[in-house]
Amino acid sequence: MTNPNKAKGSQWERDIVAYLQANGFPYAERRFGAGAKLDKGDIVGIPGVTIEAKNHAKFALSDWLAQAEIERENAGNKHGVVIVKRRGKATKEGYVVMSLETFVEMMEE
Repeated sequence: MTNPNKAKGSQWERDIVAYLQANGFPYAERRFGAGAKLDKGDIVGIPGVTIEAKNHAKFALSDWLAQAEIERENAGNKHGVVIVKRRGKATKEGYVVMSLETFVEMMEE
């Protein structure tokens, strides 16, 4: 039987990918092998961006951002962000969490 928390996380990743594909990012896809020693994020296909997807009842933003930063370095990307599921809300209402530095860099581009 599948771990229910893993299933929720996998569904959230699929939801994010579907939303990104429908909104101008046709190459977005789930990266398989997440959790590997050199994890490179959960979602790929947006050049220069590492995406870590989180679907948890309790938020641990600093831990998640630290994880996204490690995965960004592993992937060799410029930016790392976390996309967080909001309880009872549509995918488009999820939170995108990043450092202020990342936000400024992305806005400058």
